[in-house]
Amino acid sequence: MIESPDNPFDSFAGVARRPLEEALARALPEVGPPGLALAASEAVLSPGKRLRPLVALASGELAGAPPAGAMAVAVAVELVHSASLVLDDLPSMDDARRRRGRPALHRVHGTATAELVSVCLVARAFELVASAPEASPATRARLIRELANAVETCCSGQSADLAADPASLVLEDLESIHSRKTGALFVAAVRGGALAGGAREATLEALTRYARNLGLAFQITDDLLDLEGDEETLGKDRGRDAHRANFARLLGPESSRQLVGELLETAVASLAPLGRKARVLADLARVVRERRA
Repeated sequence: MIESPDNPFDSFAGVARRPLEEALARALPEVGPPGLALAASEAVLSPGKRLRPLVALASGELAGAPPAGAMAVAVAVELVHSASLVLDDLPSMDDARRRRGRPALHRVHGTATAELVSVCLVARAFELVASAPEASPATRARLIRELANAVETCCSGQSADLAADPASLVLEDLESIHSRKTGALFVAAVRGGALAGGAREATLEALTRYARNLGLAFQITDDLLDLEGDEETLGKDRGRDAHRANFARLLGPESSRQLVGELLETAVASLAPLGRKARVLADLARVVRERRA
């Protein structure tokens, strides 16, 4: 791919986004009745940043993965992410009104359909990695384990978040919650893309350190946007997490931004052993730092 020397992630995403969107549309679960299929399509194809699947594709390119194999991982990760957003918006969770500039799925199709869509999307994600093109049976089995671990870890983080008393949480508690709730899927994305290319353990370890720090930084910027962002730019309501502890409220905006900078520096430093091959992933730190939505 042709990359700008200044913004390699933007250049990479500009080329990768269209085939990614096409692959997402092809991967939608074939479910009935029509209302369920429509809801699944809306959950997946609503306009989003696609950072997690783009990370998987960039990691796959770094490791020399067959494009179709990396794409299978990328799409699977985005299906799981889409399912998590549908669940996060439910009345039993955040009771959100909007997502990506549109009414939350359960407000259009009902809570029962939203829950069923989430199950279908997760199942379809596992189907995709179980048949990843040009991957050996052992690699496919490992991809399944990676994705399963991410789903379980995300659920653990969400459960801890729901049960937590905001008044009693300290920074370490919050980091633990969001390293699971947000970071786990970033880890699955970078590891999955690299595994599709047969990456060695040293590469996987570097990518894992990168993704853990990047994912936590992403969550903190999300908390800052929930406190300070523009609702129209965000495409969702601000203050939806006001009933929960978050980094911006626990640390304050300035200390939160400082922590974001430290985490992103650590993330980029983790990629040093991978050299120029990791320049796209390294530039994603800039994207996270500058994000407004």
